[in-house]
Amino acid sequence: MASPMRAMILGCRTLRCLRVTGLQRSYVTFSGRRDVTFKLDEKTAHSSLDLFKKDTGVIYRMLGIDPSKIPQNPERFREWAVVLGDTPMSSGRHYWEVTVKKSNEFRIGVADADMSRDECIGVNNRSWVFAYSHKKWHGMVANKTIPITNIGNPSKVGLLLDYDNKKLSLVDSDKGSLIHTLNADFRGPVLPAFGLWDGEILTHSGLDVPGNL
Repeated sequence: MASPMRAMILGCRTLRCLRVTGLQRSYVTFSGRRDVTFKLDEKTAHSSLDLFKKDTGVIYRMLGIDPSKIPQNPERFREWAVVLGDTPMSSGRHYWEVTVKKSNEFRIGVADADMSRDECIGVNNRSWVFAYSHKKWHGMVANKTIPITNIGNPSKVGLLLDYDNKKLSLVDSDKGSLIHTLNADFRGPVLPAFGLWDGEILTHSGLDVPGNL
């Protein structure tokens, strides 16, 4: 029969084991979560852009809204038809998809949360995007374009953000394969970023990273 002292020591060891096990389980559950859910942030939307479908889609209006009739705030893009997502990301791997409807010119990617609202995404070193224009795709970083030739005009594409390894990839959402990857220099939290000059796009977030990526 164990002495009271020995029983107390064993009890403490068991308690420590339970505490460590509980922490490990909590950590594994948290780090295994890879999905990000976001909506488009109306406060950042240029006056030519209208949000729809509970702020998950955006449509370009030729005339747009009279800038004097929308709330003025420093978060809104003033010169370019750009809107940002509302959920910052500063670690991990995240995946979302974009459905393109009747648009022949758009940009999709990520931008530093505090990038200038007087610049367009893709033209500075605070944003990283994939651009579609004149039936051609390009990667864009700091106003430098990188032709992407192994893709046509898909109606839906995916974006894979690997924040820790500083990469942003364009994904063939049907095949679940990488099309092109940009190297990035993230300086802080980034947000999903969208530029649109005709038609409309619809975002799909809350998705797990495809298993083969």
